[in-house]
Amino acid sequence: MKVILLGAGHIGWAIAHWLHDSGDYEVTVADRDVNALEKVADLGVRTEFVDSSDMLGLTRLLSRFEVVVNALPYQMAITVASAAKAAGTHYFDLTEDVHATQTIRALAEGADTVFMPQCGLAPGFIGIAAHELAKRFTRLRDVKMRVGALPEFPTNELKYNLTWSVDGLVNEYCHPCEAIRDGQLERVQPLEGLEHFSLDGVEYEAFNTSGGLGTLCETLAGKVDALDYKSVRYPGHRKLMKFLLQDLRLKDDQDKLKDLMRAAVPSTMQDVVLIFITVSGERDGRFIQEAFSRKIFAQQTARGLMSAIQITTASGICTAVDLFREGRLPRSGFVGQEAIGLEAFLTNRFGSAYNARVRGDAVSARDVPLAA
Repeated sequence: MKVILLGAGHIGWAIAHWLHDSGDYEVTVADRDVNALEKVADLGVRTEFVDSSDMLGLTRLLSRFEVVVNALPYQMAITVASAAKAAGTHYFDLTEDVHATQTIRALAEGADTVFMPQCGLAPGFIGIAAHELAKRFTRLRDVKMRVGALPEFPTNELKYNLTWSVDGLVNEYCHPCEAIRDGQLERVQPLEGLEHFSLDGVEYEAFNTSGGLGTLCETLAGKVDALDYKSVRYPGHRKLMKFLLQDLRLKDDQDKLKDLMRAAVPSTMQDVVLIFITVSGERDGRFIQEAFSRKIFAQQTARGLMSAIQITTASGICTAVDLFREGRLPRSGFVGQEAIGLEAFLTNRFGSAYNARVRGDAVSARDVPLAA
């Protein structure tokens, strides 16, 4: 299958690595960052320079491929999806932006090709796993989804290191969040809904952030009393982010905040992704709760160290593309993450990365090396 991957950054590199090394994809990576393209070329992958703001040139590029995988910043999602529709190319992306997803859904109406956004970790895998648990109940009461991409060794006052896109991080802290309360869809404010919990002896906080639910609110509307998604951080992070965004009014100057974070908050490859889902409701006349949890750490691979956020994000979108190639997903129109069953995801060669629970496991696109 011929795939054009847009974006040669941190996540794009991992996607290119897995798809190329699997042997089933003819991958070309396009970006305007020449240095990033050079790193991808070291994988043995074809590269092309592209100006993603040139709609005509972008459409011509996409028309040469069966599938486009969009790993560009979320601001480019609508542009690339529009070009994909004009080119007749199947579209997959990682966006967490609610507005972009709504626009892509509208583009997908009547299309002969697939539009499948939100294929990463959250939104993405978290919705697949939560939906699977929800299906096991005759009546749902609560669905709680908690995800954190965290430094394994936090040392600063924010108790945070940059593990993924600063644009995406600030975006989810600044936009309204979807939730279901008392059976009704509601908009709730980011950074609110603070709660604390412990897992494996570690203390965490969680609070509302935008975009992580994907289409799950729509899927479970009328079927659940309460549903929400919150980002997980170490205690104290939210208080400082509220100070920056609200007290210092950097919510109104997000570019300044992003520049400050890039300059003052170090990035790290030594991270951990935490996934914690609880679902409660009735089954067989009993009120019960089921939980699903994962901790995935950075891993050493034949290509070098891959961070946990690289592994989990690349796993999500590579699995979606792989299942599509195998004919196990719809061939046209808008496709939400709930179209993928949890078992189908975890038994996929790329999705098996979510079976990792310990440090030190190898990650490969050719086999299933991660221990459950």
